[in-house]
Amino acid sequence: MRYAFRSALAAVLIMSVAACANDKTTAASSGGNPAIGVDLPRADSDFWNSYAKYVPKFATELGINMMPPTNSQNDVAKLVANTQALVSQGAKAIVMAPQDTGAIATTLDTLAGKKIPVVSVDTRPDKGKVFMVVRADNRAYGQKACEFLGQKLNGQGKVIEFQGSLSSINGRDRSEAFADCMKTKFPGITVFAEPTEWEGAKAAAALQTRLAQHPDIKGIYMQAGGVFLAPTLQVLKSKNLLVPPTDPKHIFVVSNDGIPQEYASIRKGEIDATVSQPADLYAKYALFYAKAALDGKTFQPGPTDHDSTIVDVGNGTLEDQLAAPLVTKDNVDDKTLWGNQI
Repeated sequence: MRYAFRSALAAVLIMSVAACANDKTTAASSGGNPAIGVDLPRADSDFWNSYAKYVPKFATELGINMMPPTNSQNDVAKLVANTQALVSQGAKAIVMAPQDTGAIATTLDTLAGKKIPVVSVDTRPDKGKVFMVVRADNRAYGQKACEFLGQKLNGQGKVIEFQGSLSSINGRDRSEAFADCMKTKFPGITVFAEPTEWEGAKAAAALQTRLAQHPDIKGIYMQAGGVFLAPTLQVLKSKNLLVPPTDPKHIFVVSNDGIPQEYASIRKGEIDATVSQPADLYAKYALFYAKAALDGKTFQPGPTDHDSTIVDVGNGTLEDQLAAPLVTKDNVDDKTLWGNQI
């Protein structure tokens, strides 16, 4: 079945909604409207902070009885504890974004045993039952980044890649797709793949080291602009390499996230492209599917009414793969991009 949604409203701050939730009612006491618990994965990323602002907005729009969100701070142990607390307080469905996708299986099994549906946002757990995964095609992120840099470098030169955590399906997908594309399409490009665990400080240190060893590096792939953008720009500026694309010293940079800060850098000529992860649609459809699960609705693989496709990724796990466009100077001012709406 297809389900229509009302148009987006202006984003509101998550703390104000949490306060209203506490003032009006306890999470589990809203009559016949079951409570939905939401765990935010981290607060040190501009992308996830944007997602956090969209969550209460769409909860209101969809008429959801949302509990005050928790934040697991990129720590799977905290995610487990937060989930247990939400369930003990009356949550009948859970929305989460596990950053370590291999370590959440036991918690998912426990929730399944209690018939509490789970929607996983942006990441797909390696094991365990979820009602729906709301995610974009992360292999496409790596592919698009590879093709962009390969063309800008004319198939020759050196590139540094800030890999996300390889304990995350997102880090693996982006890294594997980038490596496969470079190997098959641009064998003349040398890639320095740097593990970062999604930490900006590690990316900055790796960039410092690689530029000292290889001052002829001409490309950077950042798998998460929300954590890598600021430290990368700082390093490039300190080495007098933060120059426009017309300057021979310019290092071509492609990112992933689609946050406003990346768009500002594209306009300035500091970076060259990013893949826009739909933070707004992540929030909207995560909550939609959580509510649908509680309403007894089911879904099948195939096209949706919101320009995405639900796919069976194995073992009956369904994933709604949302669109994630490449953004460059040519379309950075597109008003339909969520990063231009907040």
